[in-house]
Formats: sequence, structure tokens, C-alpha cells
Amino acid sequence: MSQSILFLAHVSEAGNTLPKSSYEVLGAALELTKQLGARLTIGLIGEDVSAAAQTVASAGAERILAVAGPDFSTARYASDAAAAEAICRSAAADLILAPATSRFMRVLAGVAHRLNGCVDTHVTSLEAVEGDVRATRWHYRQRIEAVIRRDARPWLVLLESGCHAAWVTRETTGTPGAARVEQIPVILPKVAARTAVSGIRAPKSDVQTIRPDASLLFVAGAGWTKKQADGKTHVEQAEPLILDFLRTSGASLGGSKSLVDQTGESQAVLGFMTHLNQVGQTGSTPRHPKGLSTCCHGEEPHVVGWRFINERRAVNLDPNCGWARGKADVLYVADAFEVLAKLNALLAQRSRTSPEPAPQEA
Repeated sequence: MSQSILFLAHVSEAGNTLPKSSYEVLGAALELTKQLGARLTIGLIGEDVSAAAQTVASAGAERILAVAGPDFSTARYASDAAAAEAICRSAAADLILAPATSRFMRVLAGVAHRLNGCVDTHVTSLEAVEGDVRATRWHYRQRIEAVIRRDARPWLVLLESGCHAAWVTRETTGTPGAARVEQIPVILPKVAARTAVSGIRAPKSDVQTIRPDASLLFVAGAGWTKKQADGKTHVEQAEPLILDFLRTSGASLGGSKSLVDQTGESQAVLGFMTHLNQVGQTGSTPRHPKGLSTCCHGEEPHVVGWRFINERRAVNLDPNCGWARGKADVLYVADAFEVLAKLNALLAQRSRTSPEPAPQEA
């Protein structure tokens, strides 16, 4: 029996383009379509989906469905659920794949209920085994891996970002302007449009320290706030060093539990570090291609958060720290203050001599 797959995505509120995670899910959908010999349909939601439709026109989908209009420009449960339901019913797909964005995470469980289907979130991989779809996800702080199969259909699956190679637009395989989009009319009742988005408040880009799409994760440990070789603390020097590096390299900031906990212990802390930056067993588990740990001893609870980092490097004055015991690909036995000062100087020099911005992997 031939199966059908629906790739469901929403455009970003700024620019009407698809977010990076959507292209990753599209890559997974195309791979699964090939393995199953299935039919692929693409569904798009947003105020204006024409630009997004053009980028995926050459993906080889049989149909491109869209629910568009001012009512669907911003995230709102009632309108997003109605749009997703309409697309899913029109596609009549067995498997519905979508990125695990905050917008879809709030909505698609309710959509699965309306469709009498089932839903799984935080999925990290998909594969076909003898014509049967298997989904993989982690539990208990990435210590238990579960493989899931479902008989119920439709099956809605939300894939985490950073888990699959993104599909790359191939303009040469498609004809510009050839994206034929089927518009699905969705008329919202007044009660579904009573919630209005009055505006968006976001920190300035140079203030934002958590960057999920950054190529480099920079982690600061408690050593930055401890006494240095001269017997004194130098938090006032550490803060500008780290912030300058984050700004010039485009890296994302992480912190060890021992560092972020100092906030509640009346100790000297980095003013920009919060519990949201915490990486490890009780923090987040990021998926950046590269990671650089500084002034952290590589304790096991902290290193757990690094299991999906492809390349690990650390800077520590102690040659016998935990990072030296097979937990880092490279350990630099050096003073992190001096290393970061030198890195900042090199990055500043590169930005002056090159018209292009410094790469995130620094």
C-alpha cells in the first residue's frame, strides 16, 4: 500500500521565509519518501507563502498546499490549529512531519486530536524498516533512547532541530516561478481571532547570548570568577573578554551549573549569565557543531550536555582536569584570560582586513 507524507511548515514572521529547522525536516521527509516509495506533499502556513513556496518548488513534491492571509501571520493557537487541520485533511497523509518550533509545539497535539491521529514530539531521527516507520527520541536527560512505531494514522511527528542535514535549494532543478500553490480557504470565526499580537519584544542581537543556530558553543565555568594567579578575582575583566568574543565570533554562550548557581550564593558572578545558559545534566543539551569550554573542569554532569557536540575543545590550567580524560578532542593547558584576549585580537584584526563577517566557528 502506497504511503503519503506531508511536510508541514510555517513561514517566519519576519521575511516570510522558512526557518532553518524546516529545511532539516524537509531533508528528512525526502529521505523517508525515497525509502518508502511514498508520495510527498508540502503544506505552508503564513501571511504570504509565495517566497517560501518558491524555495521548495524543486523538492519534488506532488502538491504544495497553503493557508495564507493576515490571520495567519503570527503565532496564535486558534488560527494555527485551523490552518494545520485544513492542510492535513486536504493532504490526507499517513505521516505528517513538522519542525519542533515553539509555534508548532503548542498546536499540533491539538490538531492530532482533531484528526483522530497521534503525535510524537522531540523526535531526533526517522527511518523506514521493512516498510515501517520508526522514530527515535531521548528520555531522562538523553540517557535513554527510545524507538517508537505507531499503528494509528495520521501520525504527526515533530523533529528537533540540528538532527538532520538540511535540504539545500537547488535552483537548477526547478523552473523559477514554477511553484504551483493550491490555496486552501480557511475562514476563522470571530472567537478564533480575538487574540491579537500587539508587538514583539526581543533583546538586541549583541545582548542575546543563546544562539541555537551558532556553529560554536562557548561554555564558561566557575573558574572565571575564582582567584587567579595573583590571588585576586578578575570578574570585571572576564565579562568584557567573554562578551567581545561572543560578539565577534557569533558563538552561543553556555555555563556550568557551578557558575550559574553562584547567583544565589552571593558570590561574584558574570552579569549576563543566567540559568537559561546552563548546559549539562540539569541544563540544556545543545547540538552545535563545535564546542569550546573554558575554566571548567569537565565534570560528568556538565559533560553530559556535550554529547551531541561534534568537536570538543577545552582551555584549563589543570592538565589533569576531567577534560583530559578522554572527554575533549583537544585540551589547551593555558590561562583562559590570556587565550580569549588573544582570540579577540585575532578576530578583530580579521574583521578589519576582511569585508566578510568573522565565521561563527572562529
